[in-house]
Amino acid sequence: MLGPVMKKSFHLVSVFLASAALLPADWLTFDHDPQRTGWAWQESTLTPESVTNLELKWSTQLDNAPLALDALTAPLLARDVLTPSGLKSLVYVAGSSNRLFAIDVASGAIVWQRTLENFVKAKEDPFYLCPNAVNATPVIDRRQNMIFVLAYDGRLFGLDLGSGVVKFGPFQLVPPFAKAWSLNLSQGFVYTTTSQGCGGDRSGIYAIQVDQAGHHETYETVVRQGFGAGMWSRGGTAIGTNGRLYVTTGDGAFNPAAGDYGSTFLAASMPELNIVDAFSPSNWSELNKRDLDLPSGGELFFSYRDRNLIVGGGKEAVVYLLDADSLGSKDHRTPLYVSPRLGNEKRVLEEKGFWGSPALWRDEHDQPWIYLPLWGEPSSEAMKLASSNGAALHGSILGFKVETDAVAKNPQLKLMWISPDINLPDAPAVANGVVFVLATGENPQQDKVIGKTNFKSKQDWKQNLLTTEERGQGTHPAVLKALDAKTGKLLYSGQNAMKTWNHFGGLAIDDGRVYAVDHSSTLYCFGLKNK
Repeated sequence: MLGPVMKKSFHLVSVFLASAALLPADWLTFDHDPQRTGWAWQESTLTPESVTNLELKWSTQLDNAPLALDALTAPLLARDVLTPSGLKSLVYVAGSSNRLFAIDVASGAIVWQRTLENFVKAKEDPFYLCPNAVNATPVIDRRQNMIFVLAYDGRLFGLDLGSGVVKFGPFQLVPPFAKAWSLNLSQGFVYTTTSQGCGGDRSGIYAIQVDQAGHHETYETVVRQGFGAGMWSRGGTAIGTNGRLYVTTGDGAFNPAAGDYGSTFLAASMPELNIVDAFSPSNWSELNKRDLDLPSGGELFFSYRDRNLIVGGGKEAVVYLLDADSLGSKDHRTPLYVSPRLGNEKRVLEEKGFWGSPALWRDEHDQPWIYLPLWGEPSSEAMKLASSNGAALHGSILGFKVETDAVAKNPQLKLMWISPDINLPDAPAVANGVVFVLATGENPQQDKVIGKTNFKSKQDWKQNLLTTEERGQGTHPAVLKALDAKTGKLLYSGQNAMKTWNHFGGLAIDDGRVYAVDHSSTLYCFGLKNK
């Protein structure tokens, strides 16, 4: 019989090495791995005891002009990269204005930067829904020593990790100025999703073969015959160890026979992207009516005992736990578990609910925990279910245990704690019993008249949207926070370390350091004092 330590090691190997060549200290893709767990399972330096000694190690201002709300993508990290000046560990971020940067983790110095060539011009000025910018977090392929980045003209570039020299492509993957989301990589294919109809794009899942420099196959699946049903979750796709790709879709019609999959969890084959399974909530029509679509909360793949699972939620602040091998059971409407409404009691379409991606942690007993970022106050029901760490008017992280229902024997979620107040939390990341989260400080208001729907034209609709300048008003500098993963207790708050607010960023963790970005196009490195 395997002991607890051996069982945990076996689980880690089976889950994390099955679909990606992860080196022990690499953060190669958004939320760390193809499953989008946000868990730096290899980290040992950062602990609940040590994070009280965090400090800002360095910050690097990068030559990148923000476009609308976009600035820098979530950081990625690769250790022991061969550069012209020797082996270095590098942090990579893409810039909204079509640039890619590699920064030395030891000093914060720029090792190389590359402007991606472009031959087309956008027909419309950028605004927050369609920024005409690099929006997708890149992905690193250690096997080929490349980082893949999607330029704003829709072409995919593969660049050498150490020098920035173009080694793959560029090849067209999505339409120019489409709004694409974080890249994912599995078995020689890069995947992304699109949303909002930017650049004339329809909501789609895209795949391109990248393991043969002179040859590539591409696949595309459109999930709505018109516009809508955008797949705008931060991570784009979650790739399961069961060989399936998972996405959540936004508002739109649900009629699978006609190829319409609005407000749905979808599973697709890889790499062909055939839709093989779907789950749509029972209150699908109400979600559409109130604009409470699912992608704001994203999706995460993980395993528990003998089950492959998907967890996620959206603006409604309801979390779903699904069987990844049979989404929604035979009727595609039956989840393994659905929570009560944990926030957004008034069901408004913006500023409330789950915004960001879930994260996973397994404690010393191999007990899975799930963490979700909630905007706005927790609901009265949530307050009854969990221990509180004080009032949370602007937002919080919710911590759940994964357990087995005593009667149905199905996995379920048990809300354990609610964190202290966090001013609009971003997607959390977890390391060795510590949940890290960025309080973004952004202005989340999107519309001048909230709830208005009777628009006479597209121009009338756009005039109701706040401008980038208006969205920048009333913001506050982002703040890195650290929470105890078992209790939600605040362990660290990096006040006054960052310059400005952040919108749809992300964190990376490695070797006792945490990396974050803000809207000023600055990259920050936090680490332990005297190390």
